[in-house]
Amino acid sequence: MFYDSGYYMGGMHGLWWFFWMALIGMLLFYGWGSPSEKRQRPRETPHDMLKRRLASGEIAPEQYEQRKALLDRDAKAPGP
Repeated sequence: MFYDSGYYMGGMHGLWWFFWMALIGMLLFYGWGSPSEKRQRPRETPHDMLKRRLASGEIAPEQYEQRKALLDRDAKAPGP
């Protein structure tokens, strides 16, 4: 029943260690994920992007008004 003076069951003991290490590894990998995935900023709307570009000086106020009018016009247009 026992071979090598009772140390035959060492193989099963090793399998249990492998099982628990694999389980813990899977929990860490799938449970936590990368921190950047969980801390994403909300998606910026086109109007917010336009305001940000005006505030940073990328576009002039006239361009802002033209593009805002275009966005507002497209938002009010009936969909298909």
